[in-house]
Amino acid sequence: MRIRTSGKDLAELASELAVCFAWEGDKFPRGIDDAALRGELAAQMKIEGFTGRATDKVVWNADGRYASRRFLVVGLGPASPTCADALRLGCARAARTAAGFSAKALALRLPAAKGPAASEEARAAAEGAVLGAYQFDRYLTDPSRRQVRLRRIELSRRGGGLEEAAGLGELGGHAVCLARDLVNEAPSRLTPTAFARRAAREAKSAGLSCQVLGPAPLSRLGLSALVAVGRGSTEPPRVVHLAYRPSRRKAKQRILLVGKGVTFDSGGLNLKTGGSMLTMKMDMAGAAAVLAGMTTLARTRCSAEVHGLLGLVENMTGGAAYKPGDILDTHAGKTVEVGNTDAEGRLVLCDLLSYGARKIRPTQVVDLATLTGACVVALGARVAGLFTRHDGLRDELLAAGRLAGEKLWPMPLHDDYLPLLRKGPADLCNVSGRWGGAIMAALFLGEFLPRELPWAHLDIAGPAFAEEDLPESPAGGTGAGVLTLMRWLEGA
Repeated sequence: MRIRTSGKDLAELASELAVCFAWEGDKFPRGIDDAALRGELAAQMKIEGFTGRATDKVVWNADGRYASRRFLVVGLGPASPTCADALRLGCARAARTAAGFSAKALALRLPAAKGPAASEEARAAAEGAVLGAYQFDRYLTDPSRRQVRLRRIELSRRGGGLEEAAGLGELGGHAVCLARDLVNEAPSRLTPTAFARRAAREAKSAGLSCQVLGPAPLSRLGLSALVAVGRGSTEPPRVVHLAYRPSRRKAKQRILLVGKGVTFDSGGLNLKTGGSMLTMKMDMAGAAAVLAGMTTLARTRCSAEVHGLLGLVENMTGGAAYKPGDILDTHAGKTVEVGNTDAEGRLVLCDLLSYGARKIRPTQVVDLATLTGACVVALGARVAGLFTRHDGLRDELLAAGRLAGEKLWPMPLHDDYLPLLRKGPADLCNVSGRWGGAIMAALFLGEFLPRELPWAHLDIAGPAFAEEDLPESPAGGTGAGVLTLMRWLEGA
């Protein structure tokens, strides 16, 4: 897909579907200079009872009177000084509507924002168009089930000047699509070994260095908990170490990103139910987000040195599987009793966090993981939980999430709960009781890093996978966290 930019009016754009937008209460679509076209679309809006709600849209066939054969007006909902989120979703809806018309070309006339808002508008529009056009259809052999793909998108605004912002939006959109592809891939095809190979290819294309560690070096390095999680699988574990170093000057910050990459989670010997297991190919969405986010760094000219650790394992039930009651050694030297083999993600992450903190000596650490169902119970399926003891890092990530259109919510880390993990014959247990599961998981991870090191944990168990179609995403992997990382690292 190619995104082009121009300053042409919608009446001048030649496309199979030409799109404009209206806020709730608007009687005319925004940003159109041609009075005749504006009047035609306003009349159609009135006929169809279009009020500008975020679910409203109107299609008008031009019958050869304009360069584009068909026009679409998309509602954006209530007007807001910061319209980027609404426009991102509106452009995603437009791209999905284009697929319904088998359109290969889409023109988008943006509302007339001014100043910095215009750049944010253009960036959000490009992101939304790419995300809305996403399809995962590589295994469909029936042509009737495969939609025509968008090949060209033209963004238009009065005065033009969209190129840089639209380019960043396109970059971010394609990074999200990479993460979606990884999450949607069949677990028998995206094994830890296959994921590591894909990460190496993406790293080479993006100018990142890449090191892949297998079982023997992982054991020598002391990542024993991570290795134990993979013991029940015939697929050996892998850890991928990605690194980006800015070329122009010495970096003032060294950032570590850690991604949980359980390519399939059966629950281990504490076996999940069949229904719960059905979507467990998505348990590597944190690793997918870290990889995809890091592919954008060279293009955004990130000034920080950034390292990514992907912990890639399968949690299966083979004869060598780790067991409830086992006591595991960890890289940090602490021992952990296994209270539940389905709490495996924290065992993968605890070794990676400890290893990364000692080897890389970062100034900040962020991990992303589909870690707990408890976080979904607390926040629902569209919001990620943000756990940190460091107010500055919390505020940076919340601001990045707002710009990215991703919902994060700060969650507590109360040390009062730590005694619930410090029980039994080992230093820690990987589970506590019934209550506060997302908090307890985050507290467990925090025990493997120095308290003074700024660290944040993003539990993306809810937003990483959509059970049903969303305005910006078909059912399946969403690429949650990618745009937040991209925005945060741009400002690092």
